[in-house]
Amino acid sequence: MSIRIIICDDLHRQCHCRFLFIFFLSILFVHLPLLSAISFNYPDFSNPQNLNRSEEVGFLPNGILSLTRNTADSSNLIDSVGRAVYSQEMHLWDNATGKVADFVTHFSFNISMLEPPFGGDGITFFLEPSGSQVPDHAWGGCLALISNCSDFNTTGKAVVAVEFDTYQNEWDPSDNHVGIIVNSIKSVANITWSRSIKNGSKANAWVTYNSQTRNLSMFLTYADNPVFNGNSSLSYEIDLSKVLPEFVTVGFSASTGFRTEIHNILSWEFNSTEISTKPDVGTGGGGGNNIGLIVGCVIGGLAVVGGLFSVLVFYGRRNKGKKDDDDDDDDAATDDSMDHEFQQGTGPKRFSYKELVQATNNFSEEGKLGEGGFGGVYRGYLSDLSVAVKRVTKGSKQGRKEYMSEVKIISKLRHKNLVQLVGWCHEKGELLLIYELMPNGSLDSHLFRGENMLSWAVRRNIALGLASALLYLHEEWEQCVVHRDIKSSNVMLDSNFNTKLGDFGLARLMDTNETGLKTGLAGTFGYMAPEYISTGKASKGSDVFSFGVVALEIACGRRSMESRDVEAQISLVSWAWESYGNGRILDVVDRRLSMDFNVEEMECLLIVGLWCAHPDYSLRPSIRQALQVLNFEAALPNLPAKMPVPKYDVPSSSSTEPLLSTVYTTGR
Repeated sequence: MSIRIIICDDLHRQCHCRFLFIFFLSILFVHLPLLSAISFNYPDFSNPQNLNRSEEVGFLPNGILSLTRNTADSSNLIDSVGRAVYSQEMHLWDNATGKVADFVTHFSFNISMLEPPFGGDGITFFLEPSGSQVPDHAWGGCLALISNCSDFNTTGKAVVAVEFDTYQNEWDPSDNHVGIIVNSIKSVANITWSRSIKNGSKANAWVTYNSQTRNLSMFLTYADNPVFNGNSSLSYEIDLSKVLPEFVTVGFSASTGFRTEIHNILSWEFNSTEISTKPDVGTGGGGGNNIGLIVGCVIGGLAVVGGLFSVLVFYGRRNKGKKDDDDDDDDAATDDSMDHEFQQGTGPKRFSYKELVQATNNFSEEGKLGEGGFGGVYRGYLSDLSVAVKRVTKGSKQGRKEYMSEVKIISKLRHKNLVQLVGWCHEKGELLLIYELMPNGSLDSHLFRGENMLSWAVRRNIALGLASALLYLHEEWEQCVVHRDIKSSNVMLDSNFNTKLGDFGLARLMDTNETGLKTGLAGTFGYMAPEYISTGKASKGSDVFSFGVVALEIACGRRSMESRDVEAQISLVSWAWESYGNGRILDVVDRRLSMDFNVEEMECLLIVGLWCAHPDYSLRPSIRQALQVLNFEAALPNLPAKMPVPKYDVPSSSSTEPLLSTVYTTGR
């Protein structure tokens, strides 16, 4: 191949030269992999673009994705296997930075037995190395994932999956269970479902991964019973970057053996977060071959690009000043617009990036306080003030959205039980938030990580402070603020262990006469109200539910959802309600308190916690009513002995409202 160098010797040919320059750059970089998040939504499968499927997978006329052979002749359904995957690979983790993406997926499905009460074999949602195909002989209990089901060696296969298993093989706990699979068909965690998952009912499943907590979770509900009254969650701690390559495929698999059933996916939504990346020319993960190609293209094309650039630099010089001025004007306009909007509040001010670099010792790792969902938090010193500086991950669109939301809302709020925003900075592509430093960290670190054993007096004061903060947000400020992410890790503690509610990145303003906002699902499972999970509609009531869960955590010293003991198979609310119904509510009290508490105050906090976390939102109190009871200004409510089942409609899978507005956040 010959390369012609074109020299432009007059002004009229500059545009042509620039076009060629851009053209060569386009050829050079067109194959660079997209390292950003992936997001898609199939309300149904009537228009199944960007889906790859194996031979036996079919699309039915009513918009259903059928994973195994689907025919009235059951004899043709034996030993069927099928897979359907999204065509774009997911960048799960970055080799250069070690960062791992978060993701959440929501899908609805049904499994229908053809020969009741027998079924076989089930559906999985899985992540595998990019380009993986259906293995040979993967029918029956292999669930179209693994060719040798009886080989439990976890080093021979890279796969992570959530299974909905309907046939009991020798390695299964039952013929009706949900499990988490890692590299072998034998699940590392599972729950036997008390309700049949193969009777044709429409099921709604959420699978989430939080890279900070390394928590892979599954949440399952049904259309006719949206909050499952019993075992409704399964989780497992795993570092996916240690199990899977950098680039993975996401999708579904299903299989039958000599027992048969119909496996249908009705809808599917998937969202992952962006992760900060740097150019990586090493090998590693699923992107190794692509990286080698990129390196070759870059080296081979540098001479071409360099030559063209040299020729054009003279002609570009006369317009460079104007272009730079335009870019600076655009950046300045953006910053000025944000500043104008932010400065409508009082108190917080804008800091320069240089000031914050100096304050944090150039964001040193030694001063790092933690890592949140959209960036790190660093200790800093500004004049005589100790601060916490939150640095939003560069390039994160969701992080920018939360940055703007947090500044616009919290800069206007003033209450003794809210974290004080000191200032902000958006400069040099950085987004930074500066808060007063909370010397005693977050509530969860004391309740669950053993940093301090909080006395009863301190715990009660924290609960009252949190209720007071929520009352201010819901009723006492000029507009109603729905926080949407109340949890123990967002309850900060000052030097005297007073409550300071923080992290307003998901908060939304609401008119006082509104009943709720259709925001899409955001927050943390275990703290989210059942109607919010089902409809994506946030309200004061969903905040009150979250408060109730935190109140129970304060009293019990136990997480809302725990994965390491037998009790974890039901939520904290269900567990506490069962003890309440048995007349033994004090059985759930944190044993570390050694009965060193006021019994009347403890019972009050526990019952108010259950009242606020009532599954039926219409029977929850307002936060004002809850606070009145906590202060013994009103009588305790009479709750039913058995935890009720909520009554509300589940939105149809064809709803155009997005399920997810952000990935679940944790910590500070």
